[in-house]
Amino acid sequence: MHKLQVELGERSYPIYIGRELLADSALLAEHVVGTQVVIISNDTVAPLYLDRLRAALGERELVTEIILADGEQFKSMDTLNEIFDRVLTDRHSRSTTMIALGGGVVGDITGFAAACYQRGVKFVQVPTTLLSQVDSSVGGKTAVNHPLGKNMIGAFYQPQAVLIDINTLSSLPSREFAAGVAEVLKYGLICDAPFYRWLQEQMPKLLAREEAALAEAIERSCACKAEVVAADEREGGLRAILNLGHTFGHAIETAQGYGNWLHGEAVATGMLMAMELSARRGWIDREEVKGFRDLLLAVNLPVRPPSEMTPGQFLDLMGRDKKVLDGRLRLVLLKSMGEAVIVDDATESELTDLLEHFLKAA
Repeated sequence: MHKLQVELGERSYPIYIGRELLADSALLAEHVVGTQVVIISNDTVAPLYLDRLRAALGERELVTEIILADGEQFKSMDTLNEIFDRVLTDRHSRSTTMIALGGGVVGDITGFAAACYQRGVKFVQVPTTLLSQVDSSVGGKTAVNHPLGKNMIGAFYQPQAVLIDINTLSSLPSREFAAGVAEVLKYGLICDAPFYRWLQEQMPKLLAREEAALAEAIERSCACKAEVVAADEREGGLRAILNLGHTFGHAIETAQGYGNWLHGEAVATGMLMAMELSARRGWIDREEVKGFRDLLLAVNLPVRPPSEMTPGQFLDLMGRDKKVLDGRLRLVLLKSMGEAVIVDDATESELTDLLEHFLKAA
């Protein structure tokens, strides 16, 4: 088992990476204290892992199991209220601990519920998808979606611990695994060029889900994110580099309806668009853009936005993004491979040319 630490003073917490962690009674007992527990999962993950987690928790005075419908479209205020209805009906107190057992949707909505319930209760992340293991479970971003924008209603709220059980990836569908690889690639692009080169070489092993390659990729991704979060917990500056490709990607997700494009798929296309814009500014070599495009195709990730989208629609949706500050759209680009930069000087003409290039290809 590997252990990393997210250093945030009194809000610091560990990330554990290993096998059979969701059945580790001693590890759970260390971080799920008290007699009341709420386990939140979905109807895809719960049949696979809920019984194992429940048994590892041992005897508790009160355990409430909440099984949500699976899908990004259910990360909503309505679902959040369903959670509150259950925990209030079962009379959970401020000493309860919420456990998120599932992917990014479950983790995000559980964390937001924990941040709000009785003004804040403890919660633990047990992510079961590659994307949630390397990205959404770490850093304390919690939220629900709104029809006008993704993750627009939420809070920064850190977990007590993150338990990453690599074994859960064996049951992950290929499409969702590929979506997680997109976020792994992001870390190499923004802050660890040697890691990106390693991924280029080791991608066949990663796609074959070889344990050593998985453990290495997850640990290096989490280490990068933990370092960035420790330096900028609430995204006042540096942390925004974690959004490489996300402004383009969120526009795709919103336009298509949540769940039609997986988050990692939209981010993959968005990162390619950001790299193309970086190359147009002369910051990275065009061969790097081509190499990344080829890598996305090898992973079976999309390299073009939906053909029915228009530049005007893209610009409108991007203008509603959380990263808009004082009316200026902020984008994350690459100054070089492994070095991200935040810019707010992209002109409408520059963006329109970029969008027309990709939409024409689509």
